[in-house]
Amino acid sequence: MSISDVTLRDVYLARRKIASIVSKTPLVASPALSNHTGASVFLKLENLQYTGSFKLRGAANKTLSLTPEEQKRGVITVSTGNHGRAVAYVARLLDINAVVCVSEHVPDVKVRALEELGAEVAVRGSSYDEAMAYATQLQDRRGLTWVDPFDDPYVIAGQGTIALEILDDQPDIDTVIVPLSGGGLFSGIAVAMKSIARDIRMIGVSMDRSPVMYHSLIAGQPIEMAEQQTIADALAGGIYLDNRYTFRMVKQYADETYLVAEEEIADGMAFALNQHHLVVEGGGAVGVAAALHRELSLAGHNVVIVISGSNVDPLLLAKIIQGEYQP
Repeated sequence: MSISDVTLRDVYLARRKIASIVSKTPLVASPALSNHTGASVFLKLENLQYTGSFKLRGAANKTLSLTPEEQKRGVITVSTGNHGRAVAYVARLLDINAVVCVSEHVPDVKVRALEELGAEVAVRGSSYDEAMAYATQLQDRRGLTWVDPFDDPYVIAGQGTIALEILDDQPDIDTVIVPLSGGGLFSGIAVAMKSIARDIRMIGVSMDRSPVMYHSLIAGQPIEMAEQQTIADALAGGIYLDNRYTFRMVKQYADETYLVAEEEIADGMAFALNQHHLVVEGGGAVGVAAALHRELSLAGHNVVIVISGSNVDPLLLAKIIQGEYQP
């Protein structure tokens, strides 16, 4: 793949390439959200992927696209947890050494999951950007192959395979609500959806604590923000000042973007468990939170909300369910 924009063809090629590693996830109706919004609402359950998030798609497509020499050198990435877990899982399947750099804000449950998959984990810095800086140094020092979390055409195309599955199951969908952070997930789904039907409405949702992509769109260029701790930890981190793909793609394809507060995200997590018996992490619940708490004008529409991940600390989820969570 060249450095040109990701195309629908790239997404189809990714689907074929990752088929042996990635599961097709269910698309299920949500009667409660349908009643609340006046829409026909479905949930795309990427939280049921083997590694607990959609990140497996992009990581698989990128790693399988590396040359034998690149694979032999070993791979390295930076992560808020889910991407690293996906890279570690694919690397183990392919017998590749993997190094994952994370910041001190990444929950222990995600660090342990990385170690259990055989990755070498380096905890460095108090922010995603600081962990990124260390990962870059380590890559140069050890000659490792970089697997980017979001700003990479193979990663974007891999995430876009979600759109193909949605349209296979519900071709009359007209609105898609997607968690928005670095933009790999949003960009991949959006390029596939908009290539097939330009009038499909793409809505991105971020947490209101340091939503870098959201404010970058307002500024008209990638910006940096001080990182704040959030229940949606999977969405934390910057988008790179030299962002090559996702900022431009999100700017092109996003019809609307919204922010949700910590308490609203917790409500979304509790809703998923109570109404659907689903374990959903904060970053995966922002779309549900927006449907519950924002005026999205969904009535009469056919809507899919992407549930992006399930990797949450059980103790945190217990506090939320018991009404003891304090942002």
